[in-house]
Amino acid sequence: METEKPGAAGERAASPAAERAPALGPAGSVARLLDGIAEERPRGRGLRRALVGAVAGAAVLGGVLVCVLVPGSGERAAPPAPGPAGRALAAAGTGVPAALPDLAALIGEREAHLRAHPGDDQSWAVLGSAYVEQGTRTGDFMAYPKAEQALRASLRARPEGNVEALAGLAALAGARHDYRAARTWGERAARLAPKRWMTYPVLIDAYRGLGDAKGVARSLAALQKLRSGAPVMARAGTVYRDRGWREDAAAALADAAALAESPAERAAALHRVGELAWERGEPAQALRYAEAALAADPGQPPALAAKGRALAALGRTSQALQAYRSALATWPEPRYALELGELYESLKLMPAARAQYDLVRARVRDAGRGGVNDERVLGLFEADHGDAEAAVGRLRAEFARHGSPENADALGWALHRAGDPEAGLKLAERAMKKGPRSALFAYHRGEIERELGRYGAARRHLTEALRVNPYFSPLGAAAARDALQALGEPPEGGPAEVYAPPGAPVPKLPTPRKAAAAR
Repeated sequence: METEKPGAAGERAASPAAERAPALGPAGSVARLLDGIAEERPRGRGLRRALVGAVAGAAVLGGVLVCVLVPGSGERAAPPAPGPAGRALAAAGTGVPAALPDLAALIGEREAHLRAHPGDDQSWAVLGSAYVEQGTRTGDFMAYPKAEQALRASLRARPEGNVEALAGLAALAGARHDYRAARTWGERAARLAPKRWMTYPVLIDAYRGLGDAKGVARSLAALQKLRSGAPVMARAGTVYRDRGWREDAAAALADAAALAESPAERAAALHRVGELAWERGEPAQALRYAEAALAADPGQPPALAAKGRALAALGRTSQALQAYRSALATWPEPRYALELGELYESLKLMPAARAQYDLVRARVRDAGRGGVNDERVLGLFEADHGDAEAAVGRLRAEFARHGSPENADALGWALHRAGDPEAGLKLAERAMKKGPRSALFAYHRGEIERELGRYGAARRHLTEALRVNPYFSPLGAAAARDALQALGEPPEGGPAEVYAPPGAPVPKLPTPRKAAAAR
C-alpha cells in the first residue's frame, strides 16, 4: 500500500481577497462567529474544487492538530502567510504538535477569517481542531465547547464527505474521555478516507478506552501500513505497554523521542519512557526522563507531576511537593490533586491533604463543564477517601460506558470498599487478565482476596504489587507492606491455596488512610 504523504496537497483555491477582521477574544468567540452563518450564504460554489490541507485529527501524545488531504467545497481560506499561523499548519502536516504561541496565532487568524467568510467549512474544521489541541495541551477545558461548536458548524456547511470535521469530533470526544463517541466519529472518518493515517491514532485511543484490544490491534496495523516515524512509534509504544511488552514499549518510545521533530513531541515521548520506568519501580530512571522531558519543553505539567512522583519515592519530599504544586498551578488535572493529597496524608499533613481532596471534587466539576469525563478519578477518590457507595454508582455507570481494564479495577475496588468483595474480586481478576501489568491492580486484588480469606492468593498478589513497583502509591504501598506482615509467612505444605475455615475471623487491617494516620 502506498503511504499517503501528509502535507503534499495540490494547489489550493484562493478565496477572493478580503480585509481580515480583528481576531476575537477567547470568550464567546465561536458563538459570535456562528451568528454570521445565517446572515451570509456561502460563496464561491462555482470555483474549481481543489485538494486542500485542513487541520483535524490526532497527533502524538497530546497533540491533535494535523493536516489532511480531502476534496473541499464552498468558501476557502487562502493559505496562511509565513508566520506563527503558517508554522502551526506546517507542523501539523507531519503530525507534530504546534508550538503553543503558534497555535494561538492560528486560532486568531481563523477566527478573523471566519468573520468575513462564515461558510468556509474547512476553516471551521481548522478552528475546531485547534481549540481541541489548545485544551488538551493547556488544560483549558472550556476550549472544548468552542471546539464542538466550530466542528459542527463545519459539518453544517458541508454535511457530506467532511472527513476533517468528523476526525476533529473524534479527537474532541477522545480528549473528553468519551470513548464511545470517539469510536463512532473516528470510524466514520476512516470509512470516508481509509488511507488517511491521522485518523488511526484517535481510533487507537478510543478502542483503548473501551477495552477493545482487537480494535486497537486493527488500528495500529492500519497506521503502521500508512505511516512511519515518531507519531507511529509513540502510539505503538503505548499499545505494547498495554500488552505487557515493556521492553518493546520502551524501545518504541525511545525511538519516538529520537525521531521527534519538535520539542513538544520529544518531551511527550520522553515523558512516556519515564512513565514506563516508574511502572517498573525505577524512580531514579523515571526522574531522569521527567527532567529530560522538561528540558525539551519546560513547564510541561505531566512531566512535572511525574517528577514529583519520582522525587517522593526517592525521599526528596520537599522537592516532590514543589513539583506537584507547579504542575497543578498550570494544569487543573484532578488526578494530580489526588496524588498530592495522598502524599500529604502519608506525611501526616492532614489539613493540606484535605485541601487537595476538596480540590479533586472542584476540578472534576470544572472539567465537567467542558464536557470532560473524570468519573474514574472521582470514583477512586470516593472509594478511598469519601463515600464508597457513591463511588460504586459512579463507577458502575462508567464501566458500562467504557469497559476498560482500568475501569474494571476501579469498580472492583469500590465494590470491595462498599462491602461486596465477592463482586469486586471478579472485576479485579478481569482487570489483571486484560490489562497491563500494574502494581495497583495487583494490590487491589490482593486486598480483596485477603478480605475473603484467600490468604495464599492475597499473599501472592500483594507481593507482586510490591515487586512490580514498591512505590506505586504513598498510601497503598505502605498498606500492602502492612497486609503482608499481618499475613505472615505461608504455611508449610507447598503453594496450595489456604482459606479461612468456616466461621473463622478474617484478619483485618486499617484502611490505607487510617494506617497512614496511625504511623
